[in-house]
Amino acid sequence: MFSCNKEDTKSNCNSLVCDQSLAMISFRFTDKDGNGLNVKNYSAINQKTGDTIKSVAAISINVTRGTYIIIDDAYKNNLSSEGNDIKISGTNESTGQTKVAVIKVAGGSCNCHVSKLSGPDKITFD
Repeated sequence: MFSCNKEDTKSNCNSLVCDQSLAMISFRFTDKDGNGLNVKNYSAINQKTGDTIKSVAAISINVTRGTYIIIDDAYKNNLSSEGNDIKISGTNESTGQTKVAVIKVAGGSCNCHVSKLSGPDKITFD
């Protein structure tokens, strides 16, 4: 496999060899006991562009309660290889408490898949 660095141009990525798998990044919302919680007003926003991210994979994948597919390879080319901050938020349906977290996700035309660079894996409600 090949990868690109900052100085590479799009034409230098033509030698990139990728598999056909679909990478995705998930995130969990839980209560204080670790039980998954479905939230209302869920959103994932690309902080650089202001885009609301809707995962294509989330439509067809059955996940456990409280788990959300944040982003997948369908959005890869809208991300930089250095990473974009993605603001994730949701509101606890029973208490009305809203919480926010930020994760950094990389993509770009010189990467085969999206990848999480930093940030939490879950939000825990009080």
